[in-house]
Amino acid sequence: MMRPLALAGAVAATLSLAACGGSDSSAGGAPSGPPQAGGTLRYGLSLAPTCSDPAQSATNQTIYVDRQVVDSLVDQDPATGQIKPWLADTWFVSADAKSFSFHLKDGITFSDGTPLTADSVRKNFDSIVALGGAKAPLGASYLAGYAGSTVVDPQTVRVNFDTPNAQFLQATSTPQLGIQSDATVAKSADDRCLGANIGSGPFTYADWKQNASATLAKRTGYTWGSAVFANTGEAYLDKIVFTVVPEAGVRTGSLASGQLDAISDALPQDVSQIEGGGGRVQFTVNPGVSFGLQANVTRGALRDPAVRAALLTAINRKELVDTVLGPQFKPATSVLASTTPGYVDLSARVKFDQDAAKRVLDQAGWVPGADGIRVKDGQRLTAGVLFAPVFAGNQAILELTQQQLRAIGFDLRLEPASVAESTVRQNNKDFDFDYYNSTRADGDILRTTFAFDQRNLNARPDADKLDALLSQQLSTTDPAARARTIGDAQSAVLDDGLWIPTIELSQAIGVGKGVADVKFEASARLQFHDTWLKR
Repeated sequence: MMRPLALAGAVAATLSLAACGGSDSSAGGAPSGPPQAGGTLRYGLSLAPTCSDPAQSATNQTIYVDRQVVDSLVDQDPATGQIKPWLADTWFVSADAKSFSFHLKDGITFSDGTPLTADSVRKNFDSIVALGGAKAPLGASYLAGYAGSTVVDPQTVRVNFDTPNAQFLQATSTPQLGIQSDATVAKSADDRCLGANIGSGPFTYADWKQNASATLAKRTGYTWGSAVFANTGEAYLDKIVFTVVPEAGVRTGSLASGQLDAISDALPQDVSQIEGGGGRVQFTVNPGVSFGLQANVTRGALRDPAVRAALLTAINRKELVDTVLGPQFKPATSVLASTTPGYVDLSARVKFDQDAAKRVLDQAGWVPGADGIRVKDGQRLTAGVLFAPVFAGNQAILELTQQQLRAIGFDLRLEPASVAESTVRQNNKDFDFDYYNSTRADGDILRTTFAFDQRNLNARPDADKLDALLSQQLSTTDPAARARTIGDAQSAVLDDGLWIPTIELSQAIGVGKGVADVKFEASARLQFHDTWLKR
């Protein structure tokens, strides 16, 4: 039996927790006055977009591009956390959270002119399940237990699951479950990455050069924007040209000189130069799993739970923020970032206490060697950390972490890799530590990151109490009860040393003086539909 909007309201109440600190932008100095239509926004990415298919997108820089082309069934208000209409004007959720029905707005078309139908939605979800966790790790996780979609009528689709899936309504607001045309989802996984994707969004792909640039053009006749958008019609911008500028100083210089209009990953040392040119830095804290070290518990010294426990208190997170980043960033105080629904403050457990870390290692039999690195039974206390340049501060943060861990006798080896190489090694579990974060405005991101039946990058051999908690939150529709379970899951992750949190990621976007209304959506990615240029 279906109960209209039952879970919609429940989820909205839970997600409102995200609004406590999830959208913090400093937009002083932005142009004022009525928005002006026209012009081309020139945007500098810090990393090349890896795939034009949002279902297969994992990096923020890629999603900044893909998000503009693809609409979602619903949207999430970044100010309140509530779920709002987008392609769907109404939705219904069964009391057992196993069935979700969406009624689509009338008159929506993809940019190839074909209509959006309930069957299009069915084909999209079927295709993401077919892509699987290796190609679409987030989307496939959101559809775990997918039993299929039923076309109720041309405008209504019902999505069914074998087991309760309380996170699914919010998941339909994410770019990974954005809706593309029937022709696009019929393509192979690789072909879906080549820039010919057809969506119903406010922009279309006009050009795509892998690892170099992407150009988006305004979709004329677009009138079905999200209820979160301020502008109810077509986008104001005629075009957006994304170019890849890896070096932070060059990006800042290009913005200050007027060669670019906005840039990613504005570093603290560059703020004065940006503001000196009349621009500003907008920032927001990413919800989801904070940056941290995910341990492969089957490798070397990391097989010892005492080692993983010692590392929790061996890192001075405040020093990481103060030395490498700046006031827009926060030390991690739990597995989840503080803007995530269900976050609990576990700072007492990840408090910097170098002496405590040493005592744990002493008691576990790890003794200092001749070079200061501890040894036990002939084994050195060492581990490598795999990381990709998805965030400009990664290298410097890990270099400082390396110094901090050496002080307790732990040798951390840095292993930088490209995004592609990192993905291959992740899938093969060919690493000691993997360093990354994962963004989503729902505590279910813990299941995606840690569940035994997901990617399981910890390489845990068996499911345990953590998996029971992660399953329980999926079947809990009461917001408060679900939040408590998500809190217990965070503690369980720390109990086993599966994640060594470091810092909470913030998006820091440099914006030129002539650019208005560059906005963050609920998951801290960019929304350009409302953006305009003052001329």
